[in-house]
Amino acid sequence: MKILVLSDSHSGLRFMYRCVDQIKPDAVVHLGDHYDDGQALAQQYPHLPIHQVAGNCDKYRCPPDARLMLCYCLGGVMTYMTHGHLHHVKMGIGGLLADARKLGAQAVLYGHTHIPDCHQEPDGLWVMNPGSAGYGRSSAGVLKTDGQNITACYLLTEEDLEETV
Repeated sequence: MKILVLSDSHSGLRFMYRCVDQIKPDAVVHLGDHYDDGQALAQQYPHLPIHQVAGNCDKYRCPPDARLMLCYCLGGVMTYMTHGHLHHVKMGIGGLLADARKLGAQAVLYGHTHIPDCHQEPDGLWVMNPGSAGYGRSSAGVLKTDGQNITACYLLTEEDLEETV
């Protein structure tokens, strides 16, 4: 399964649409800031499963029952998804990783910092921040799974999308 991971789109729909059109994911994760951008993706691509959490800028942009954190099996991999502001990730990701490990996550996806990151911790936990899909140098992330494990984890920029044309 190929999962496109987006965050901090801040109404930057053009890059998100390009990612979906070119990457052709099996599912999309939107990690907040702006929640309604994830809803726009769902309308544009009604066949595509969209998994969303709300961010710190989403108080008036999402339904009152919007989740701030999700942890469930996505592509056969237990995945912890959050925007990151409640974990104060701008001060470090230790608390975020601790919570993900407590829940048995194999991958943790977060945003908020606008700083792209994709790495695997020594204990095997995959960590991804796709950066910002809507500010400056837009970026996104891709996770590939085989139904049990993550087989690939990488980041994309607008330049990467130009190369795939």
